[in-house]
Amino acid sequence: MKLNLIGLALLLPLCACTAKQNTMNKYPEKEGTLTVQGHKVWYKIVGEKESPGKLPVLCLHGGPGANSLYLDPLKALANGRRVIFYDQLGCGKSEHVQDEKLFTVANYVEELNEVRKQLGIENMHLYGQSWGGMLAMEYYFTNPKTVSSLILSDSLASFDQWMAEANRLRSELPANVQTTLKKHEDAGTTASQEYQDAIMVYYKRHVCRLNPWPDFLAESFGQIAFNVYGVMWGASEFFAEGTLKGWDVRSKLGTIRVPTLVLSGRYDESTPLVSGELKNGIPGAKWTIFEHSAHVPHVEEPELYRQTVEEFLSSVETARKAK
Repeated sequence: MKLNLIGLALLLPLCACTAKQNTMNKYPEKEGTLTVQGHKVWYKIVGEKESPGKLPVLCLHGGPGANSLYLDPLKALANGRRVIFYDQLGCGKSEHVQDEKLFTVANYVEELNEVRKQLGIENMHLYGQSWGGMLAMEYYFTNPKTVSSLILSDSLASFDQWMAEANRLRSELPANVQTTLKKHEDAGTTASQEYQDAIMVYYKRHVCRLNPWPDFLAESFGQIAFNVYGVMWGASEFFAEGTLKGWDVRSKLGTIRVPTLVLSGRYDESTPLVSGELKNGIPGAKWTIFEHSAHVPHVEEPELYRQTVEEFLSSVETARKAK
């Protein structure tokens, strides 16, 4: 999720975010912390063990700088398998650190590998949402033997392509909204309420189209680690000057040799051009577009989303058993 996060955090208390989370906690949950590279990393495991032939799902949250809470609907996948969440270093319930040198793709790949090893996971379905999808691919490129499938939700293969599409979507906002955005960006007054009100028009179109937003989504977004986001992405959605600038794995997509599911919303920031790049670049990849969703279809259309992912996971597991 690449948002004007400071503005979003200011806006969330003003939203009537009273809709209740519809995910029932019908599977046992266990939380804990791991020591990874000398720092504490929080994790949660939903479900007890895998049924014969099934594999755990390890979930990577977006941001950079978000946390696992907004992925809560994915607990429903713990049907005969464990679903594992963790908050990346500097985020959510994990240790908050100030050393900006730790906020790198390479470090987060190594962190993921350590989490996997310490939790005793030899092989897994690897799920990544938005930035989490970027991280999932980067992990696969260095540790392919531990991944049986990839689920890339609302993600991207090219920073520059994403930014071009983000600015195209911005250009489609009402003229008065565009004028307000530009006025405050030029004046350096993006913390003003007028600017926040204007950019919320973008969020409601391309981040989450539910009205109101569910409590758990609002709470999760309100806990964004701004330092991680700022270092890796930048000051805002439209002023991205962080270390991910220029990131591009399009030339590597053809090396992905595991079943891959690409997911996106019709109104997603990960537009058909962006998600289509993943589908077309990864051999044999499948792609589902959720017609009533933006950037968080797992929240906006949770039951259809669950069914879609469950069918994919089951097909992968059935094919593995047949070998």
